[in-house]
Amino acid sequence: MTMPAARSFSSETDRNWSIVAAGALMTCVAIGVVFSLAVFLEPMGTATGWSRAGISSAMTFAFLSMGVAGFAWGALSDRFGPRLVVLAGTVLLGLSTVLASRATSLLEFQLLFGVMMGVAAGSFFAPVISTTASWFEKHRSLAVSLVSAGMGVAPMTIAPLAAWLVTRYDWRTAQLIIGIGAWIVLLPAVWFIRAAPGTAGMAAAGAAQSPALPVGQALRSRAFLVLGATFFACCAAHSGPIFHTVSYAIGCGLPTFAAVTIYSMEGVAGLGGRLLFGVLADRLGTKRVLVAGLLIQAFAAASYLLVNRLGGFYAVALVFGLAYGGVMPLYAVLARDYFGARILGTVLGAATMLSSLGMALGPVLGGWLFDRYGSYAWMYIGSMAVGLGAVAIALAFPRAGQIKDGAQPRVAASA
Repeated sequence: MTMPAARSFSSETDRNWSIVAAGALMTCVAIGVVFSLAVFLEPMGTATGWSRAGISSAMTFAFLSMGVAGFAWGALSDRFGPRLVVLAGTVLLGLSTVLASRATSLLEFQLLFGVMMGVAAGSFFAPVISTTASWFEKHRSLAVSLVSAGMGVAPMTIAPLAAWLVTRYDWRTAQLIIGIGAWIVLLPAVWFIRAAPGTAGMAAAGAAQSPALPVGQALRSRAFLVLGATFFACCAAHSGPIFHTVSYAIGCGLPTFAAVTIYSMEGVAGLGGRLLFGVLADRLGTKRVLVAGLLIQAFAAASYLLVNRLGGFYAVALVFGLAYGGVMPLYAVLARDYFGARILGTVLGAATMLSSLGMALGPVLGGWLFDRYGSYAWMYIGSMAVGLGAVAIALAFPRAGQIKDGAQPRVAASA
C-alpha cells in the first residue's frame, strides 16, 4: 500500500519547479543585499567619516549571525513549516536594510546591517534548501543546485543595482530603496515556499514502524560529524583565496579593475559549477562527485601561485570557481539522504553554522599570514592542505542508502 503512494509523491514533486524558482530568487536577493555592503563602503565612509574597517566589520557580524541564526531557523522550519520562517526572514531583511539606512552611528549600523540582517538572511538557506530537497527525489541534486545558484547570481544582480543607485542618490536613499525593493520582490515569492505534501503523514507512519531519530542523536551521529567537518574544512579552504585573490593579483602587477574581474570569473564559474555538479551528482552519486570536486578545489587554490598574468588568473579562477561553487549544494543533498525530510532543516542549519565558521576563518588567517610573511604563498598552500583534509574527511562518510522520513538511519549506531 505504501509503494504506490511513494511513486505518486516522487512524480508529483518532480513537477514543482516553482519552488526552485522562488527559492533561487530568495537566496539571490538575501545574499545580494548582504554583499551590497561592498558597493556602499566608499560612499558611506566619505559621507559619515566612519572607518572602512568599522563599516566592513558589519559584514563579519552578518556572516557570523547568519550561521548561528540558520541553525535556529532550520529547527523552526521543521516545527512550523518553511513558509512562516521565510516570511519572518523577508520582513526582517527589508526592515534591517531600511533601518540601517537611517543609522546615526557606526555601532547602530553594525547592529542593524550586521547582526539583524545576518539573522534575517540566515532564514533562507537551510529552510529553503531543505524544503526543496524534500520535494524532489529523481532530480534532487539538480533542484538543490538551482536554488543554490541564486547565491551565485547575487553579485551580478543586486551589486550592480546598488552601484547604479549610489551614482544617482546618496547611500542612505540607495539602501532604503533596496530594502523596500526586497519586500516587493520577496513577499509574493513566499507563497510558493511550502512543505512537501504528506511529509508529516510519512513521518507518523515511519514512527509506527521504527522510532524516529531524535535531533540530538542525529547531530551526534557519524554521518553528521563527517558532514559538518567536511563542510567546515571545505569553506575554510576556499574562503581565503576568494577574499584575498584580488589583492594578490594587484600585488602581481595587475590593474585594480582587471583584478576585480577575477572575482567575477569565479562567480560565473561557480554558477555553472552548481548546475554541472548537480546533474553529475544525480547520475554518478553525490558522495563521488563531492570528493572529486573537493580534490579539484584543493589543487586549484594552490595553482594561483603558478600564475601572474590575467589570462592565467582567469584559467585558475574558472576551475576554482567551478569546483567550490559546484560542491556547495551537495551537502544539503547528502543531509537529505542520511536524515530524511523530517529533521532536515535542523541538521542542515547546524551544518551551515559550521560552514560559516569555516568561511569566517579563511580571510582572517590569510591576512595574518600575509602580515607575518609578506606573501600570500602560505595562505594558498594552507588552503590546499585544508582542502585535501576535506577530501580525507569526506571519504569517511558511512555507507547508507537514502533514509526514509521517520526511519532511524543505520549510521546512528556509529555515533
